[in-house]
Amino acid sequence: MNAFLSLGRWLFPVPFLVFGLFHFMNAQLMADSVVPAYMPAKIVWVFLSGGCLIAAALSMYLGKYDKLAAVLLAVFLLFLVLLVDLPGAISGGEAAQNSVSMLFKDLGLAAAAMLYAVHVAKDRSVVG
Repeated sequence: MNAFLSLGRWLFPVPFLVFGLFHFMNAQLMADSVVPAYMPAKIVWVFLSGGCLIAAALSMYLGKYDKLAAVLLAVFLLFLVLLVDLPGAISGGEAAQNSVSMLFKDLGLAAAAMLYAVHVAKDRSVVG
């Protein structure tokens, strides 16, 4: 059973690596459709967040600064909930249902990143 559960350490970073790659593959589409209108330099936010997602995934795979990466990933996801998902969820209409789904997905992933930082991360050199 422990061997099965230890796969979580390797599976958890996969979505962040893929989502990060999507940010680079579909940057303009993501800037136009996901980044809120009130945020300036939309394409910069797409590339920055994509790079951060890839860096976090690689850090977790390599085990170097993985606790710091998991904490920063959780902070990023909570900001995503507050700045992107929540405004979309309260806007109403058909798009609100998708935003509510994304809100709960991002909230769950933020909680999982916090659990990773507490229970799985090995490198505690930056964040004790």
